[in-house]
Amino acid sequence: VGLVGVVGAGGAHTPVAAEAAFVARVSGSTAVRYDDVAGSRVRALLADPDRLPDVDCLVVVAGMDAALVATLGALTDVPVVAVPTSAGQPAGLGGLGALMTMLTAAAPGVAVTNVDNGWSAGVFAARVARRAAR
Repeated sequence: VGLVGVVGAGGAHTPVAAEAAFVARVSGSTAVRYDDVAGSRVRALLADPDRLPDVDCLVVVAGMDAALVATLGALTDVPVVAVPTSAGQPAGLGGLGALMTMLTAAAPGVAVTNVDNGWSAGVFAARVARRAAR
């Protein structure tokens, strides 16, 4: 029960996004994935109501595009689980830069996991989705 949307910022984040979607499915929710949504492609995701159905929780996986978390947190009304990744820019210090960006985001309704932790994000999102479906 419940629907989890997993948004990956770029191709380098696909393994962590796949892990989060898999764990959400195993935990009893339906998961829908959207890959390579960074930059201007987030506008297309939000503009078309058929692309982002009524999800109960969003998991956003991003590295150097960590601002995507604040954007989706501000423009949607669903809880967002942010997952920083160590993939991407070498100056990101193994995901520390993305983690700090996500932790200091001012968007409401955003929870942050530790770096590359798709498992915890999938479990948390599935719990939120199951509760919302009641």
